[in-house]
Amino acid sequence: MKRSQIIPLAAFTIFLTACGSNMSAQGDVYDVNLTPPKGKAIAAFAEGCFWCSEHIFEAVVGVDSAVSGYAGGHTNNPTYERVNTETTGHAETVLVYYDPKKVSFAELQNVFYSSHDPTTPDQQGPDVGNSYRSIAFYSTPEEKKIVEAAKKRWDESGVFGKMIVTQIKKLDAFYRAEGYHQDYIEHHPNNSYVRNVSIPRYQRFKKMYKGQLKR
Repeated sequence: MKRSQIIPLAAFTIFLTACGSNMSAQGDVYDVNLTPPKGKAIAAFAEGCFWCSEHIFEAVVGVDSAVSGYAGGHTNNPTYERVNTETTGHAETVLVYYDPKKVSFAELQNVFYSSHDPTTPDQQGPDVGNSYRSIAFYSTPEEKKIVEAAKKRWDESGVFGKMIVTQIKKLDAFYRAEGYHQDYIEHHPNNSYVRNVSIPRYQRFKKMYKGQLKR
């Protein structure tokens, strides 16, 4: 994916190992059924590298799992390589399966805003391109109201110091990413991107988030 052309020397190693770079596809990408299991619910968020997002959401009490994938685009059956061209309109997204009796859709909005910078268009940290843009997805009119209210509340809080640029979009389709992207931090804890970007981002989230966490 597109990266910044001017990189501080200290960030050079991180740049070389940015989210998903220099990897070949492993495992099929497929369209996920958006009907949640009985008694469960789903939510989707795009907030930069999905490795980081998956790790963060799975730490929240009430979340069963998070799946890395692609959403918000205008083409069918995107692959990492196609999304990498920044022409499909897709953003790296996590699909969150959760228990609404333990955590609400509204509370997941707080996780979302506590875990990334929603004021930077098409960028999160060293990752640059529209596939890294901030998007809060909704599936129903009720969820849309919750998403809009959360964005307004966080914007008015002034906590970020700049205007929030998060997009609000209907979740029409979600494509599960290649196998090597799933649970990446768990399987590759010593990866330089994980150590220098993902884990520090998770630690910042833990300091900011006021809800219940598993770890």
